[in-house]
Amino acid sequence: MILSSYDEGVLHEAFGIDMSSIEGIAGSQGPGAGWGRVAPGVSSELHRHDETEFFVIVAGRGEFEVDGERHPAVPGTVALFEPFETHVLHNTGADDLVFVTQYWRDAERAARAATAPAGTGFGDRPVFVFSTPPTPNGDLHLGHLSGPYLGADAFVRFQRMNGARAWHLTGSDDFQSYVVGAAERDGNTPAGTAAHFSAEIAATLELMDIPLDQYTVTNADAEYPDGLREFFTRLVDSGTVAPKAAPALFDGETGAYLYEVDAKGTCPTCAAGTSGNICEECGEPNLVVDLVAPRSARSQAAPRTGTATRFSLPLHEFEDEIAAHHRLGRVPVRLRDLARRLFARPELDIPVSHPADWGVRPAEEAGADQVIWVWPEMSYGFLHGIQALGRRLDQDWRAAEPAADWKIVHFFGYDNSFYHGVLYPALYRVAYPDWTPDIDYHVNEFYLLEGAKFSTSRRHAIWGKEILGADTVDAVRFFLSLTRPEGRRTNFRREEYQRVLTETLVGTWEHWLTDLGARVRKGYDGAAPDAGNWTPEQTAFLARLGARLTAVTGALGQAGFSLNQAAAELDGIVRDTVRFAELESLTADDARWRAEARTAVALELAAAKLLARVAAPVMPRFAARLSAALGLPEPAHWPTSVELLAPGTEVTLADAVFFAAPAAVAAEPPEHLGLLTDLVTEALQLAERPAADATLIDLGTSSLQAVQLQYQLLTALDVDVLVDELLGEHDLTALAGLIGERAATAVVEAAA
Repeated sequence: MILSSYDEGVLHEAFGIDMSSIEGIAGSQGPGAGWGRVAPGVSSELHRHDETEFFVIVAGRGEFEVDGERHPAVPGTVALFEPFETHVLHNTGADDLVFVTQYWRDAERAARAATAPAGTGFGDRPVFVFSTPPTPNGDLHLGHLSGPYLGADAFVRFQRMNGARAWHLTGSDDFQSYVVGAAERDGNTPAGTAAHFSAEIAATLELMDIPLDQYTVTNADAEYPDGLREFFTRLVDSGTVAPKAAPALFDGETGAYLYEVDAKGTCPTCAAGTSGNICEECGEPNLVVDLVAPRSARSQAAPRTGTATRFSLPLHEFEDEIAAHHRLGRVPVRLRDLARRLFARPELDIPVSHPADWGVRPAEEAGADQVIWVWPEMSYGFLHGIQALGRRLDQDWRAAEPAADWKIVHFFGYDNSFYHGVLYPALYRVAYPDWTPDIDYHVNEFYLLEGAKFSTSRRHAIWGKEILGADTVDAVRFFLSLTRPEGRRTNFRREEYQRVLTETLVGTWEHWLTDLGARVRKGYDGAAPDAGNWTPEQTAFLARLGARLTAVTGALGQAGFSLNQAAAELDGIVRDTVRFAELESLTADDARWRAEARTAVALELAAAKLLARVAAPVMPRFAARLSAALGLPEPAHWPTSVELLAPGTEVTLADAVFFAAPAAVAAEPPEHLGLLTDLVTEALQLAERPAADATLIDLGTSSLQAVQLQYQLLTALDVDVLVDELLGEHDLTALAGLIGERAATAVVEAAA
């Protein structure tokens, strides 16, 4: 017998509250138990763990918070939490909240919780999935589409198939300073440029089969400016955001204030080349004035340092709040590491307004010559989008009153991580101190084109409208899913895209499906046969299909979302089935094995049915076409098991066409490829010009010759390329793209 009484004298701090163990029960391997106390006005730390745990409330009053919902915690209440279920205990009364807890490890229960379909985690909560609003200074290319937009679309489709109330929201980020630069380049007004490219972006998303539930055009929404001003006033009225005089950078000739697109230099953190305010390489913000060797895009004069008074946020004061926020939702380690690096700084005052003409001016008199900086503005824009969506859905969702049950999911590129994952939670804390935003973050890295960054300025891009059409969109979505940059930079290569289209989608997927249709037509009069006798190999294949279903479910789910893995699992279903069909074909015409042959065909049709359903989030048109060819409705629900096609169902696979014949993906060669080829031909004394896909190593370049080439490039283009880069894996096309990227700044300055 074990007896234990509550003794506040032995309590110690744990999980942000006071805890003590119950001797004789607590153990390192077996169940554990303990007493706990939450003081008035205190809450436990938000946490999740692999143990199953239950609480028994003994005294006091409080609330359990689970997935944005609160439940009473009064004496006699028993609450059990499944493994990995996030929970917090709040004391809402005037006395100590005392409880007993017991916890234990159950490996099977934890495994079930870890692999449960993602939709069950959201329940009836509204799920607002945001892809980062694109800047309307140009159309979308494959680099853009591969990241936030395809990711958010597939995520929403999967969640809806699992019963979640999920919506995809984005908009046109009209007030970006880069819109001003594009307008000056095109001889247009910022409003005209934003309106033009906003419409182009929306059209490209439609071509990509990415429907939007809310598309906010910030400069065209009549309610947006006043709502933004009210949000900004909340920040100012808190006393945390206030005008502050600080060093700033100005053009040496015109005296113009420099930020974002108007300033370039070397990142003070990682020494990479960067524009003002954010470094795309390390993800850390800069204050523009701290750039190393800064340059102005306004003139060729050296910038000068002066003083500017701007509304500023002392971000360094929010370290604990950001850490708590990052424990609540899905936060990739790259983002948590960025926060760690930022809060290692002793001070980080972030201006949230800038002297400029394009944007929304704050209501405060101190900001009469400034606009609300577009990145802090976006934190309000997300809430405004929810409000606008709610109005159409007859839901009382208000930007000024964000609700505890809102689940927000962000998809964005790593270069936007600081804003989404650090700045916005701090702003929400200031503006809405009683709201605990529950946000998941999905981050992608840069997607390269032939080894170099996609670039509008140097025409190194494949635009969405160049490649997308009714017959190509499935192939593009599949290839981008397979190769999108998740956790690391990846590369779009035209040759690889053509290979996947030819060998995988047409040569394997479509060939198997049409061949299966021909066999059903020939052997079963075009109708699905019923399964007959089963062999051990056939039951094993059914189990393999079940394993593929589990894997693709996890790849598209809330916690483990990965389109790379999802696309690989879709291809795995097909390849598993092709191997199975090849083996079963050996006895398919033997009358003694007719019943088993019937089972084999029924299993192939089951695999095709599974593929049609689980491909829907990634390849919606293909899924709909395949479903129709199998006599099925368009997929609307996520499967929980592998099912045979109903016997007698008409199958029209033999005549189906799912993918267009391969066609060349056109793109202009990098601007400096000709010059580079000439220099290489001369430096290596080649008899003929080398091929664009040759590397300098392939051509036998020595270190001395690489140094000579490095000097010639510096002389001709004022571009410094490292010898290690010249002798690396880049072919001439990729090297020319790299050179063009570094030369772009000089070209822009010369044009200015």
